[in-house]
This record gives sequence, structure tokens and C-alpha cells, in this order.
Amino acid sequence: MAPGSDRPGEALGLRTHPLTAVVQGALWAAAASVGLIGSLLSGDGWGDLSPWLSLVAALVGGSLLGMGAGYVGWLFTRYVIDGTELRISSGVVTKSSRRIPYERIQSVDIAEPFVARLLGLAELRIEMAGGKDSRTSLRFLSLEDTRELRRVLLSRAHGESPVEEAVEHRSVITVVGPDRVIIGTLLSLDFVLATAATVGLVVAALWFQQVVVVLGGIVGVATWVVQIIGKRIIQQWNFTLSRGDRGLRIERGLLSRTSQTIPYARVQGIAVKEPFVWRRFGWQRLEVDVAGYAAQGSDEGPASSSTLLPITDRALADAIIRELIPGARLDDLTRTAAPGRSWPFAPIGWRYRWIAADDIAFVAREGWLERSTSIVPHRKTQSVGVRQGPWQRRRGVATVEVHTPQGPVDADGRHLDERDARDALVAQLARARAARV
Repeated sequence: MAPGSDRPGEALGLRTHPLTAVVQGALWAAAASVGLIGSLLSGDGWGDLSPWLSLVAALVGGSLLGMGAGYVGWLFTRYVIDGTELRISSGVVTKSSRRIPYERIQSVDIAEPFVARLLGLAELRIEMAGGKDSRTSLRFLSLEDTRELRRVLLSRAHGESPVEEAVEHRSVITVVGPDRVIIGTLLSLDFVLATAATVGLVVAALWFQQVVVVLGGIVGVATWVVQIIGKRIIQQWNFTLSRGDRGLRIERGLLSRTSQTIPYARVQGIAVKEPFVWRRFGWQRLEVDVAGYAAQGSDEGPASSSTLLPITDRALADAIIRELIPGARLDDLTRTAAPGRSWPFAPIGWRYRWIAADDIAFVAREGWLERSTSIVPHRKTQSVGVRQGPWQRRRGVATVEVHTPQGPVDADGRHLDERDARDALVAQLARARAARV
């Protein structure tokens, strides 16, 4: 077992699972087939080979190259757990050694890509404090070993000795079934628009008999539909939210399964999204800013998703918000609303813009078709600013910005009365300063 690397004789470290090479080969084959399909759609081919032979060649060639590279990478990758840190050594030509002190570990997540999941393997993703290279991945271990290694790393990150390490007890808060996720997606405005646009383009192509001309638009809009389905349904399939001593845990996914931990201390803010149709049913979507996740690139995959709850009723949403930001509330707040003269910037939406604050958090709301409410604890405020362009100066309005890490939380009071905006800036700076004392 991974923690056994403390034992004498394993100073050189442990290797990941030998089937890592197989997973790598499958990933390369998938990339090669996607590239080939793209070239075929654009009219390019592989010489005189038929499309099917080209696809088989891409799959076989990509698999062989991927497994070869994966085997070499696996051969030269080792990891060691000792009393103070986790060390991961890798590289064939250029050697690298990544050292991860336990005290810098912020969270440990598990990702199970589809092929790895079929083989019972998983990837360990470790988030550290600070820096753009704060994530380290260990690919691939057996799922049992991955879970055990996560438990050990989190225990040591919290200062527990090996003797004190114990299995963390968790309680399930809610399970969002696939049926509710699908219904929520079907009733979302962007999905309706994307589907209607796809059908409209198909009808136009058949009516005007200009299939080739309209094909580009159909492919683009259909891709939009597929992305919505992938992000809203496939990734959020069987969404399970549970609670533990160290934070909330999210497990989700139909093809690729992920297990993401959200430590309480790393929550920087929460965004409440209420699409137009959902509001009629009292449904909401919760998204969260987690320190460190926003800095990662998109290639990190869905394990660092900002979705806290894909769809829920208001009672459960309020309970989760109060758990992550104790004392936070959205009702009974003294609001500062955008004035009527700000209508040129949002002819309809200006009526729905306001900011408010109490002793716990700063709240900003906006949106007409999709209402968005951002909640930022005062102690998590990074900085505050006021922005005023030339047209805003002519209208006597300004925007106050409460800065948070890049993510779904956007706590800006847009186009407020300029005096209200400056008063809000001074007040928020004082609240943030007092909250850190």
C-alpha cells in the first residue's frame, strides 16, 4: 500500500499501477481519432485510404504510441511518502522531482477518466497553497489505493500522526438524481435556444437545398448542444454531496467519475444562479469559488468544477450557504440599488441590480433572464475598487468591485450612483479589515 513507503527498503519509491500504459494508449488513440475525424470533415484525408481504414490506422497507431510512451513514463515515475512530505520523481531525459510538504496541501481530489475507470484505476490530484503550478497529479493507482492515499495525505496535512490516522466519517447531504438533472437542463434557456437553432438550421438547409453552406452553422450549434449536455448531464450524473470533518465532498459523473473535496477554509464565495424558467419552480444552482482551483487551466478537467449543487430547491441551497458561510443571509438586507439613469447600460436589467452587506458578507445581485447572486464573506475580500468610465461619469454612476479569485462569483455592483459606489467601497474595506482581526 502507498503509505507503506515509510518502510525501509522502499526509499527509491513506489511505482504507479502497471496498467497506466494502457490508459495512456487509449487516451492517445482517442486524440488521434478525434484529429482524424476533424480532418475528414474538413475534406482532408489520408492519401488513398478509405475513411474507415484511416480511422483504424489512427486508433492502432495512437494506441501503440500511447502505450509505448505510457510504459516509459511509468517505468521512470516513482513516489515516496515519508514523515514530512510526498515526493514524486518522473522524467526520462529530463528528470524532475516534485516535493509536496504536508502542511502545504490544501485538498486532495480523485478523478476516474472513463478508460481508467473501466480498469479500476484513478488519478490523484493534489492542490497546494499558492502559485500557478499548485496542482500535482499522480497517474494512475488502483481506486482503493487512491482513496487510502488521499486519506493519509489529508490526515497528515491536518497534523495527525500516523497512529492517529483514521477513516473519515461522512454523511450524505443530498443526491441529485439523473432525472432532475435532465429536467433542469431541458428547461434551461440556453439549451432551448441551442436546440431551436439546430432545428432551424436543419430546416433551412433542406428548404433552400444549401446543405453545404448551412453545414458549418449546424455543426457549430450542434457542438454547443453537445457541450451543454456533457457539462450539465454527463458530468453531473448521480451528483452526491456529503459532509465530513474537513469539508464537503462532491462525487459525480456518468462516464468519468470524480471525487472533489471542498475544504471549508478555502471557500472564497458562493454564486446562486436562477435561470428564468427555474425561478417559476423555485430551483437554483450553486457555484463556489475555491482558492487555488480558478488558477488551473481547462486541461485539468472536470475535477476542479465550480458546481456546488447542479439543481436544488431554495431551502437546501440556503442551508448549504449557511454551512459554508455561517450567518450569511440574502433576505432582510438594506439594499443599494442602481438608479434609473443607469438604464442605457442595461435597458431592462438595471432594475434587478443591487448590493447589500451585513456583518458577515457582501452580496451583489444582477440579471434578468438568469438572476445571479454573489456572496463574499468579508474576511475573504481580497481588495475593493471603484471603476468609472467616461459615459458613466456623464450619467453620474460608477461600478464598485469586490475582488475575489477568478471564478463564478462576480461581486460587482454595476452602475450604482457614484456617491453610493464610493460609500460602499469605504464601508467594505472597513468590514474586511474588521473581519480579519
